[in-house]
Amino acid sequence: MSDQPQTVPEKLPSGMFAVKPHIPLPRRFLGPRWWGMWIGLGFLWLLLFLPQRWRAWMGERLGDLFYHVSKRSRRSAERNLELCFPDIDPWLRKDLLRRHFRAFGTAVMGVSLIWWASVKRLQGLIRFRNREHYDRACEAGQNIILLAPHFIALEIAGVFLAHERRILTMYKKPRNDLLDWVMRRQRLRFGGGMIERDSNLKALIRIVRNHIPFYYLPDQNPGEASFVFAPFFGVPTATLTALSRLTRMTDAVVIPCFARILPKGAGYEIIFKAPLENFPTEDPIADATRMNRIIEDAIREMPEQYIWTYRRFKNRPPGEPSVYG
Repeated sequence: MSDQPQTVPEKLPSGMFAVKPHIPLPRRFLGPRWWGMWIGLGFLWLLLFLPQRWRAWMGERLGDLFYHVSKRSRRSAERNLELCFPDIDPWLRKDLLRRHFRAFGTAVMGVSLIWWASVKRLQGLIRFRNREHYDRACEAGQNIILLAPHFIALEIAGVFLAHERRILTMYKKPRNDLLDWVMRRQRLRFGGGMIERDSNLKALIRIVRNHIPFYYLPDQNPGEASFVFAPFFGVPTATLTALSRLTRMTDAVVIPCFARILPKGAGYEIIFKAPLENFPTEDPIADATRMNRIIEDAIREMPEQYIWTYRRFKNRPPGEPSVYG
């Protein structure tokens, strides 16, 4: 794949970090308050040396533990599955719920790979499907938005793709400051940039116009952002309209991108779909509905790997009660 010349501002606005940045360790993180966190990170790093099959087996057992102790998350996932798959037998939904937690545990066990594994090791674990859609857009010098819904392996694609070509990824800052420092440092070790969800939109537009692909997470709580209610598995769902606006303002092509954990420790698959045609339109509800339908199709292919514990239907249309009780 040819690598088009790219330019990124030397100093990105607050919330963004330049290509292969130097992120020094603040001295305060060496204090006793953080020692327990360092021990936990050290244990996570040691998992890097486990064989893949052991990692997968331990991840499933960890998922079984999450299933039993994370009652609030389990109830949210149960309700989401009831709403999205009302026609399947309850025992099938319960089996899907158990498989989801096991897949989630496997994803947690893979964090050490995402944060510390070498490029060579990751190359041996990652395969691509329909990669030509992404390569053609890169070679043509198009502005690109990668539509990356919340599947449990989404982080692997955002990190790995940056070693080939600079990309800008979206992230939500964790409450723990040390964890935030580690996440930024390790996610950016191959290059690229990161932008917090509520960062400067003008700066984001400028970067995408400079042919830096944007790894965009569309299915999240809209908060104060602009949204419409569009069907998601037949349920009116608060859906961000940012994709339409960003695509129009950056003259970008939108390419769906999904990451999947392969069974039995076989690694990961990064899946690209054909670029969206005739997008965006002048109808934000139609655009949001189309985006949700794309996500639905991907979920049907790997339903256990969507993040069902997230309260996707928290915002309701005026006058409708909460679906979570």
